[in-house]
Amino acid sequence: MAKPQKDLLIQPNTTCECLLNELQIIWNEVGESETEKGRMLYELEEECVEVYRRKVDKANRSRAQLRQEIADSEAELACICSTMGERPVHFRQFDKEAGSLKEELSRVHPELDEMRKRKFERRNQFIEVQEQIQSISDEIYSTGEYITAIVVENDLSLRKLEELHRELLALQKEKSERLKKVQEQMYTLNSLCSVLGLDFKQTVSGVHPSLGISEGPRSANSETINQLAIAIQELRKVKLQRMQRLQDLASTMLELWNLMDTPIEEQQMFQNVTCNIAASEHEVTEPNSLSENFINYVEAEVSRLEELKSSKMKELVLKKRAELEEICQKTHLIPKLDSAVEYAVEAIESGCVDPACVLEQLELQIASAKEEAFVRKEIIEKVEKWLAALDEESWLEEYNMDENRYNAGRGSHLTLKRAEKARGLVCKLPAMVEALTSKTASWEKDKGIEFTYDGTCLLSMLENYSLSRQEKEQERRKQRELKKLQGQIIVEKEVLYGSKPSPSKAQSAKKTPRISTGSPASRRISFGCQTSKSELKYSQSFSKRKTDKAHRLNNLDDDASCLSSEEDSSSDSPKYSC
Repeated sequence: MAKPQKDLLIQPNTTCECLLNELQIIWNEVGESETEKGRMLYELEEECVEVYRRKVDKANRSRAQLRQEIADSEAELACICSTMGERPVHFRQFDKEAGSLKEELSRVHPELDEMRKRKFERRNQFIEVQEQIQSISDEIYSTGEYITAIVVENDLSLRKLEELHRELLALQKEKSERLKKVQEQMYTLNSLCSVLGLDFKQTVSGVHPSLGISEGPRSANSETINQLAIAIQELRKVKLQRMQRLQDLASTMLELWNLMDTPIEEQQMFQNVTCNIAASEHEVTEPNSLSENFINYVEAEVSRLEELKSSKMKELVLKKRAELEEICQKTHLIPKLDSAVEYAVEAIESGCVDPACVLEQLELQIASAKEEAFVRKEIIEKVEKWLAALDEESWLEEYNMDENRYNAGRGSHLTLKRAEKARGLVCKLPAMVEALTSKTASWEKDKGIEFTYDGTCLLSMLENYSLSRQEKEQERRKQRELKKLQGQIIVEKEVLYGSKPSPSKAQSAKKTPRISTGSPASRRISFGCQTSKSELKYSQSFSKRKTDKAHRLNNLDDDASCLSSEEDSSSDSPKYSC
């Protein structure tokens, strides 16, 4: 390039030559010396060289700058291509036929700008995908549970972008599955709340606030899913507990209905309760079928039925107790009631005793009493005949003590007939007692237990009656002897004094005080002797030969003070031994 510049300098027609010629002319005119001219030309040449040198340096710097710019552009282009995973589009050619540096730079710049633009777009794609990944991961994972990949500036290749897309698709799929799971859990929770009568929105809002909002995104992270699962599990436990509680109530209700013959119309009101008595958890889906209010309503009905049952059980217990007492009264047994049965009504009201248990005991006792009544029937009939005979005996005793029994009057002939019949029946009493005693002893020997009548041993009653009868016979004999002795004393008095007692005294001698007891088996009539002790002493003083008889009279008088009289006279008294 120096040769063309030299050629330009030596050309006469160039601007420099013209100027130099003009300068030569000026110097000639001025008269400058050759030395001065030479010095001035030298300075002029040095100045020209300096100018050329500066221009050359500037040109060199400009060329180096262009080359550096081209190199930097190509390096940046190569880096971008490498970052994006693509082959470089342009490589510099160092041959002589290559174009100028500016041309080369003009070819690199568009390529570089294009690659920069593509890199920017690629980077935005990475950022967009990663933002979506981060957003989804924040929704479905807890803090720190999922770590997203950071955008690496030196790797913006399509392969990396595809990896991020696959990761995004996986997260979107997982989010969709989680949302579906949350939806299923909420559906299950809604069903449980509906059955249990709970507020669904309040329940799910307690798990996560976003679940109670109809619009907007819902939380699908692991904690929310776990909390929903826990809530479902707890509500299922509550459902099972209430189901068991309601089924127990339904069973009790059916038992009470069957026990009390409840009408079908009344049962229809609780058909929805009894129809689920054997239902499983998944079969109970009716809204509010397990709500607390509904269960309380059923409990109130069961309580009402229980009270009704208790009332009827009391009536039944009283009825059975009356039946037992009636059987025992007819068979003259003392009912063996334990404390629970004895105070059945009080015990049932206080809840100390189960009415069914009391009723069962009464049933057993009634059956036992009926069986015992059947076994005792023959002896009881004989006892009743014996007691009827005793009543007739008692009546006959009172009849014989009546002084006006022979007076004619209305119905007197019927009384006489009854007296004759009673005398015949009384004559059979010893044989009747003997047969009853033998039958009772045989019965006790066979059964191994004592035969009681109204709580008293029958053999003891018969024995006491026999002893009482013997005592009466002895009393009668003593009375007859005493009266006979009294008659003898009266006769002796008549012989001694020669006078007879006045009719009034004779009549008073016949009258004796009478005391009648209520029981025929223990009747006693005290007999008071009418002979005064002064008369006996008087008779003893007048007749020593009557001393022995007087002593006998005193002894009889002392004995007679404790005896009972049943007759007015020995001729009117009935004979008890036939």
